[in-house]
Amino acid sequence: MNKIISQNQALKIRLACKRKKQTVVFTNGCFDLIHRGHVEYLAKAKKLGDILIVALNTDKSVRKLKGKGRPIIKLADRAYIMAHLDMVDYVTSFEAETPQAIISKLLPNILVKGGDYKPDEIVGAKEVNAAGGKVVVIPFVKGRSSSKIIQLL
Repeated sequence: MNKIISQNQALKIRLACKRKKQTVVFTNGCFDLIHRGHVEYLAKAKKLGDILIVALNTDKSVRKLKGKGRPIIKLADRAYIMAHLDMVDYVTSFEAETPQAIISKLLPNILVKGGDYKPDEIVGAKEVNAAGGKVVVIPFVKGRSSSKIIQLL
């Protein structure tokens, strides 16, 4: 089965995992210029459950969030790279500025976000917690950032 899936396919996989009592971990982001910090973050996220679903911002969404000239790497290539990482089970995407809609549909067991977020500030945290799931914040790897890499170019 292809690891790059639609949101509808992600929902079917989530429901199948629920029946099998598998823990689904979900994270999202731009993942533009995938680097070591991303890989370490995803490896830690995968260790929290059985299935890791990553939702990528579309190119249009990345532009809205990061500005003109972004993304550096187009969605098809970001998804391809992400799908070839061993720890990632499935990759999907979302057009909106936030992943609120997809998180509300999937209601993963564990919602993971990186950085200095507080769990109650994370989009979808309220819904995941209300459904009996939990929210986990994984610290950034110091010195690793797509924006910092781009500044060096």
